[in-house]
Amino acid sequence: MEGSEPQEPPELDALGVGGVGRFYVVRHAKAGSRSHWTGDDRRRPLSKKGRQQAEALVKVFADLPVDDVFSSPYLRCIQTVEPIAIARHRKVQANASLSEGRGLSGLYSFFEDPNLGNTVLCTHGDLMWELIEDLANRRVLPAFKEAFDKGSTWVVDVEDGSPVGARYIPAP
Repeated sequence: MEGSEPQEPPELDALGVGGVGRFYVVRHAKAGSRSHWTGDDRRRPLSKKGRQQAEALVKVFADLPVDDVFSSPYLRCIQTVEPIAIARHRKVQANASLSEGRGLSGLYSFFEDPNLGNTVLCTHGDLMWELIEDLANRRVLPAFKEAFDKGSTWVVDVEDGSPVGARYIPAP
């Protein structure tokens, strides 16, 4: 909610062993209005509120293990996870697979990579919608949960390339 204090993330159990990874799928924070932006939409930056959300995500992620940070190459996504990357002495790795309109296959390619775990993935609302719908269809979530506000995070536990658990962290 507007003006509310950042929420603490829910407790997350420790990762299991062998083929299990944890992915933090972040929807980019609030950006300037698409209808008022006259330039290339890929260059549309975060709004003042979005920059505050991005900074607040550092606190949300403070006690969570983060090994890698990937982002859609859109500026608003990079700006959303840049504070997390800086706090963890990591670089934001831009990846077109997380871009708007790319569908779930790009996102799931990260889940299928056995070398990744504890990975932040910043993307767009359309991919978040598809992810939640797919998690419900796979019965990873008990029902479709329309929860993907700008700046929010879905924590997805993956075993052998397939999601096996998911939890929502509200936007700060």
